[in-house]
Amino acid sequence: MRRISSSMTFFYKRVFPIIFLGFLLLFLAIGFITGMTSGQYPPLPFFIMPVIMFVVVFFIMKKLVFDLVDEVLDAGDALVVRNGAQEERIALSEIMNVNYSPLINPPRVTLSLRRPSIFGTQVAFCAPVRFVPFSTSPVIDELIQRIDAARRR
Repeated sequence: MRRISSSMTFFYKRVFPIIFLGFLLLFLAIGFITGMTSGQYPPLPFFIMPVIMFVVVFFIMKKLVFDLVDEVLDAGDALVVRNGAQEERIALSEIMNVNYSPLINPPRVTLSLRRPSIFGTQVAFCAPVRFVPFSTSPVIDELIQRIDAARRR
């Protein structure tokens, strides 16, 4: 089976949020420590902005990243989808639509299914990362053609 999802999914879902939260906490800690040693705390916006940044980034990540499945493998006439301990085999003929968004980061592929799976009626995964900006992925283009051929049969 060939992997068609990006190997960077783990970084986007697990590592980046921890790094971002750590950066915000470090920023706040520096403000508190500086205020404690000098006796003069930074202005209130210094403490409010990291909280606002966290809330905004959390909702963006929830919408674009946290719903991505961990891995999608191509099994010929089906896709094997894994997310944590859950795994399901989805036949290509059961896929109604493929929405590919290469211009967002991470590049996102959303499969709309005819019948709900254990992941719901839509399965989203991170497309393989391309080094050429503004170009489509040949792996995803081939997948779209194979899904279309499977629906016609």
